[in-house]
Amino acid sequence: MGKKTASKRKIYVLDTSVILHDSDAIINFEDNDIAIPLPVLEELDQFKQGNSTKNFEAREFIRFLDQRSTKASLRDWIPIDGKAHGRFKVVMPNVEKEYDAEIIFGDRKADHKILNSAIALQQSEPEAKVVLVTKDINLRLKAKSLNVPAEDYLTGKVSDVNELYTGKSVVEGVSSGKIDQLFGEGRVPALDILDKLPLDNHYFIVKNGAKSALAVYRSANQELVRVEKQNAFGITPKNAEQAFAIDALFNDDIKLVTIQGGAGTGKTLLALAGALDQKKEFRQILISRPVVALSNKDIGFLPGDVNSKLNPYMEPLWDNLKFIKSQFSPADKRYKQIETMLEEEKIVITPLAYIRGRSLSRVIFIIDEAQNLTPHEIKTIVTRAGEGAKFIFTGDVRQIDTPYLDAQSNGLSYVIEKLKGQSLYAHITLEKGERSELANIASDLL
Repeated sequence: MGKKTASKRKIYVLDTSVILHDSDAIINFEDNDIAIPLPVLEELDQFKQGNSTKNFEAREFIRFLDQRSTKASLRDWIPIDGKAHGRFKVVMPNVEKEYDAEIIFGDRKADHKILNSAIALQQSEPEAKVVLVTKDINLRLKAKSLNVPAEDYLTGKVSDVNELYTGKSVVEGVSSGKIDQLFGEGRVPALDILDKLPLDNHYFIVKNGAKSALAVYRSANQELVRVEKQNAFGITPKNAEQAFAIDALFNDDIKLVTIQGGAGTGKTLLALAGALDQKKEFRQILISRPVVALSNKDIGFLPGDVNSKLNPYMEPLWDNLKFIKSQFSPADKRYKQIETMLEEEKIVITPLAYIRGRSLSRVIFIIDEAQNLTPHEIKTIVTRAGEGAKFIFTGDVRQIDTPYLDAQSNGLSYVIEKLKGQSLYAHITLEKGERSELANIASDLL
């Protein structure tokens, strides 16, 4: 995250939020030293039990410290490892009263003890620059108000969400003959239309005035291949981006698809329709989304078994499934197929909390609202992919519902930025709302 200058060494103080976000954070600060406030260990103790990713991160970090402290006191500087990393130690929150955050802010909460630990370190290590690293925006503001430098944890954070890869481009002024070749032969050498070769599986709208065609780049033959507007289980694409999304969903060579877009753009609907259309190719359709509730209530506050607790959070997925069913009459074969798949558990809602350790083969797995996942959670999910599996992440990177993520640091932005151009991966950003005219007005003006 930062390099130690010749004039002043740096000590980074890690907040609990950083460790729960990434248990490997301690090794991501190059050769700088790391301080762990004692209150952080107390907070990690509260998170060590459970099946969620943050519980796993807490356990991993605790094990990391334990393995490196067998022959030394944690109050002394200990080498992080034998590589080009710095040292770490546990620090106490004892400070002079005039600098005491608990007194200044009038609250003996853990955040203020962590802040006091950073202040105490400033006092005991005057030759070093002490920097508090936290995902908590308000804690960063409090730290800066007490003259403690504070930063966000930047590892895994994309540089500029406004420049996030969209997966598509518009090419104007293409010769009419090349567009005709796309329609006639279904393909054209990429460099006949483009100035340079693009990323694999990148989509294009090629235009000559009112004449246009949809295409995708395939690196195997360095060609632009025509994209046709295909129907997905009764759902017809309403714009070019939706046609691109269906093309990616139907491509057997693409094992991971991300669909990003605002409310009403059809990302979840297309993912479900695409999965249903390929039901014979997979043994099961798994559907999930992060459980992010209002008022900070988790699924434990609701009665019943896991399915009963999950259902209120999964209603948007059921709504989309009901909409697909509504395209057919009850006597229609496809209507009955959905009913049968639900009865035989070929379509299953699964909690992400229990995904770790599983191996998912020949399934199509849809993860909705993926912007509420951390980069580590995304990695945990994707590494569950077995033979013949296909994963689909949908979400809106500008609609974050968790307090320690933003448009740049969430898992969906991370996977889009890291995997773009891979032959097994395709991404498309949906821009035009198709839910209703009222929804479009609300999205634009409210």
